[in-house]
Amino acid sequence: MTAVLQELSVGAELPPLAIPPISRTTLALFAGASNDHNPIHIDSDVAHSAGLDDVFAHGMLSMAYLARFVTSTARQWDLRSFRVRFAAITPLHGRPTCTGRVAAIEERGGERQADLDLTVTLADGTVTLRGTATVTLRGTATVTLRGTATV
Repeated sequence: MTAVLQELSVGAELPPLAIPPISRTTLALFAGASNDHNPIHIDSDVAHSAGLDDVFAHGMLSMAYLARFVTSTARQWDLRSFRVRFAAITPLHGRPTCTGRVAAIEERGGERQADLDLTVTLADGTVTLRGTATVTLRGTATVTLRGTATV
């Protein structure tokens, strides 16, 4: 079922975005793309010396997935705010899923806007990221209300 984004109501759940397991390749590619080569994310020896089992994903990688989730629902130019709070690390081979819910719909500054509550959760239930976004609702964008999006 597809609905016009403008017709969403408070409490509506957005279709989740399931991310493939985080691999060493994913981390290496993100390190190169972001220019964040912190060895805790790409060097197992450094991770072990810090008392960790292995490397873990960059927090900004999870934030990027969450931003992609939001912009798969609303157009980039309709995004008015995007905030996140890092809650836990995403381990190597973790399977993040991005979810969202419409928390409020209000008129602001001449625009009809939706506030979204956002979460990134691992398969074991660990919440790694919580966030909010505000998007302008326009009649041309659509969102699938059932099913799961995958990357």
